[in-house]
Amino acid sequence: MSLNNWEDTFTSWAKPPGKSEQERCENVEKEIKNAIKANDKLREKRILVFIQGSYRNNTNVRKDSDIDIGILCYDSFFYDLPEGYTSEHFNIIDASYHYTQFKNEVYEALISYFGRNSVKRGNKVFDIKENSYHVDADVAPFFEHRRYQQNGKYLSGVELYSDNGERVINWPEQHYSNGLNKNNDTNHRFKYTVRILKTLCNKMSENEVSQAKVIPGFLIECLVWNVPNNNLNNYTHTEDVRESIIYLCNKTKDYEDCKEWGEVSELIYLFRPLQKWTRQEANNFLRAAWNYIGFE
Repeated sequence: MSLNNWEDTFTSWAKPPGKSEQERCENVEKEIKNAIKANDKLREKRILVFIQGSYRNNTNVRKDSDIDIGILCYDSFFYDLPEGYTSEHFNIIDASYHYTQFKNEVYEALISYFGRNSVKRGNKVFDIKENSYHVDADVAPFFEHRRYQQNGKYLSGVELYSDNGERVINWPEQHYSNGLNKNNDTNHRFKYTVRILKTLCNKMSENEVSQAKVIPGFLIECLVWNVPNNNLNNYTHTEDVRESIIYLCNKTKDYEDCKEWGEVSELIYLFRPLQKWTRQEANNFLRAAWNYIGFE
């Protein structure tokens, strides 16, 4: 494919899914809210049901067949403290409502509302099967997570514990706000480029390009987050993609050049040992993407 033809393709890939798909996403959010309200154990608790992930951040592409929904309970919270501090310093008392109880009650509520055959309990989330009215949904039960500072203030995120005991902390509001600001600062080129590279990765994977199969869409969004804004201010999408790949490929060659990179929230390092991907996997994908497009 010539680079001119790639521009037409990239222009198509840059667009978000259509209105009907968005409506089916909003429908499942409404249904989950109804499931919580219908449950005697949960309806009186302080709970927020919210869309998160690529749909919330407007970086979803057509292959994203499911939606991420959070069910956040504020009646208890998890926390991290500064080194040398204890819970007594911040007047934190032990919770009477525990996460395992909350997760089990959410499971009961979803089964009661959607039916047992439509709900599957996974290690971390519940899967709600799609139907003609709504898309497939991954539903994550959260408590608030607080990252305390020495002065007593804290950053607010969300946290869950998997059934096998893994601790998972996310920062959806910070991610959303930072992504929105970067998108505005780049005349919408940030999210255009994210969608293009996510779709490109999907196409490469379909065509058995092994370097693409290990790359999640979230990592691609975080990689483009670390591209300087002036590299996303070109005349064409092709130039934006080219400049982004050049920058990212060069910077991910050596750990020292990207060790301070963060996820979009800027509250989790992108390439540290606990991540599910590596710097080398990202670099391999970027080089493969360059060759797949046919850049010189």
